[in-house]
Amino acid sequence: MASIADYYADKNVLITGATGFMGKVLVEKLLRSCPEVKALYILVRPKAGQSMQQRVSDMMKCKLFDRVREDNPDFHQKIIPISSELMQPGLAISPEDVEKLTASINIVFHCAATIRFDEPLKHALQLNVIATQQLLGLAQQMHHLEAFIHISTAYANCNRRHIDEVIYPPPVEPKKLIESLEWMDDSIVSDITPRLIGDRPNTYTYTKALAECVVQQEQGKLNIGIIRPSIVGASWQEPFPGWIDNFNGPSGVFIAAGKGILRTMRANNDAVADLIPVDVVVNLTLAAGWYTAVHRPKSALVYNCTTGGINPFHWGEIEHHVMSTFKRNPLEQAFRRPNANITSNYLINQYWILVSHKFPALIYDFYLRLSGQKPQMMRIFNRLHKAIGLLEYFSRQDWEWNSENISMLISQLSPEDRKTFNFDVRQLNWPEYIENYCIGTKKYVLNEDMSDIPAARQHLRKLRNIRYTFNTLLLVFIWRVFIARSQMARNIWYFVVSLCFKFLSYFRASSTLTK
Repeated sequence: MASIADYYADKNVLITGATGFMGKVLVEKLLRSCPEVKALYILVRPKAGQSMQQRVSDMMKCKLFDRVREDNPDFHQKIIPISSELMQPGLAISPEDVEKLTASINIVFHCAATIRFDEPLKHALQLNVIATQQLLGLAQQMHHLEAFIHISTAYANCNRRHIDEVIYPPPVEPKKLIESLEWMDDSIVSDITPRLIGDRPNTYTYTKALAECVVQQEQGKLNIGIIRPSIVGASWQEPFPGWIDNFNGPSGVFIAAGKGILRTMRANNDAVADLIPVDVVVNLTLAAGWYTAVHRPKSALVYNCTTGGINPFHWGEIEHHVMSTFKRNPLEQAFRRPNANITSNYLINQYWILVSHKFPALIYDFYLRLSGQKPQMMRIFNRLHKAIGLLEYFSRQDWEWNSENISMLISQLSPEDRKTFNFDVRQLNWPEYIENYCIGTKKYVLNEDMSDIPAARQHLRKLRNIRYTFNTLLLVFIWRVFIARSQMARNIWYFVVSLCFKFLSYFRASSTLTK
């Protein structure tokens, strides 16, 4: 049987979402580990002020592609951008490009989606469901298509506690929902969204469940595989540890904690934090593409790409390792020393939000106003609270994911492929991974230089001294107010002071006798 790299040799691959976080890693891995791949066609949406070619050129200059660049300086010649817009009919692909794609594509990797949890339902439906329908329609016209791999999410069925590697019945027939929402204006759709999504937490998980149903309906006409990653995080090993380029999900939370902005978060310390490294997802995706094309399963195979049931790690452990890493490798110009705490209690969390978030933000904004600057901290904290609120559903509970298809796929790989396309998370060392993740946010998201760590440590020491001084002055002020107004408080104060003096006298006497 051909190896994975041999299979992709001379193949034309179509990738949607190639300019996104996971899409870029997929492009890089294909070019590096399957160097004989013929061409990568990527759907790209032109942005305002930036052409399609400019977006692709900027993407290829990224540090992510350094290893590929060393092996093949002309790797960009294999990347063929196709102008497309997922919000438009027919994906806004020109007739010439449609003809080109249908005549040449062998494998499709559909990674494009909106991952915003608070996306309006109509918009999420268009990007996650209707665009998937249209891509499947295009795939059916492809004369040489061997596999269609759809990237879903492990939380598509988060209303269930145990999730098997099967496609569950959709919450509603996608076609009926699309037809019903077509005539409604946005305000009406917004009003009925909570009732439509039911026991799912957001429009993202709801529309991804509908998209799986849409994909399943075509399994008799196409060779289909579905990948369900959990919370996708920084790279584990490839192309180098800790690669991350966005603030989404845990990355933004880690940075906020490292900057000393985030001090409290509502989560269950004992709940499994089901993070999955992006390179694990990409390796599994490529292996699933190979298996789907070579073995042609009779029905769509689903792969639950998760860590919780195989190599669990908990939110309380993540808190410890994130704080430890940022104290050793601090971020530049931190607002306060890193010291975030996780609690599952709503009232305690609200108390710490008031004391550690809102109160310091108001003081700092007051200082900015006095110095003639625009206040900003309260706005930053409000955005942070909104982002964390969207994550609470996933950080306060556990799920059980079946992973039999993952185990089956590993068993099908040769020893060389298991090494080159490693997605066995049993080998993942969590403390090391979290440390690399945090350092990755510093290097690749914030673009901070590791050589400036001594200065950042000095800044933390300065913040520590300011905190100790402020706390001491505050304590003295409070006690002086009580002492001036209360005989009982005065008696307690004198008792504590005399006790301290007695303890010091005893300690000195003991030291003298010992000598």
